[in-house]
Amino acid sequence: MNGKRPLVAVLTGAGISTDSGIPDYRGPQGLWQRDPSAQELVTIGPYLASTEVRRRAWLMRRDAGAIGARPNAGHRALADLERAGVPVRVLTQNVDGLHQAAGVSPRKVLELHGTATGVRCAGCGESGPMAAALARVAAGEDDPACARCGGVLRPCTVMFGEPLDERVLEQAETIARNCQVFLAVGSSLQVHPAALLPRIALEHGARLIVVNGEPTPYDAEAHEVVRTPISTALPALVARLVDGDLSGL
Repeated sequence: MNGKRPLVAVLTGAGISTDSGIPDYRGPQGLWQRDPSAQELVTIGPYLASTEVRRRAWLMRRDAGAIGARPNAGHRALADLERAGVPVRVLTQNVDGLHQAAGVSPRKVLELHGTATGVRCAGCGESGPMAAALARVAAGEDDPACARCGGVLRPCTVMFGEPLDERVLEQAETIARNCQVFLAVGSSLQVHPAALLPRIALEHGARLIVVNGEPTPYDAEAHEVVRTPISTALPALVARLVDGDLSGL
């Protein structure tokens, strides 16, 4: 590519992590389809109010496999994009930390919905690793409490019913306004305010590529829509971006 390389913004959703063994939520086989009541397990009101909801939530975290998951070819492709010298920022709706584990610089990853790798007390704010809390569950505690004050332990994620961190959202919007290429990967593009980021990018002249197994609200406006599996599609797209091939986008 001649001249300055374009800034590539990548919004990633649950679909990029399914090949790592982490189920998505809204897809045909997603958690919400299989068990619509499971959404209350990640909704702040019911979670804080109900011991039974928290017990079910801890079992879900124990069984989800996110802590032991490993990056797949899609995550690694984005790390390859950065290593190739292409300016890239990853705006992820995921909380699994797999972009960083794949080698993307942590400073280039914005975790819009927080991280599931840590927990904090809803009362005193004491924080710690999720792995330690899950070890307590494995040892027989069905609703582990804060060791400091006895309060409710919760993940360091943005749960339904909570706003996103305004500073993180502002950074994401700035990136969307200034990128030249915007990839939306493995996201239903239905969860707001993250779903507004492709709109911001389009309004500021970016080329939009949607990579998702199911239709999204942005497909008709996208410069390209890719339905092939992400672990196959993303390495191919990254190769094109590294080569400076934006034809057809």
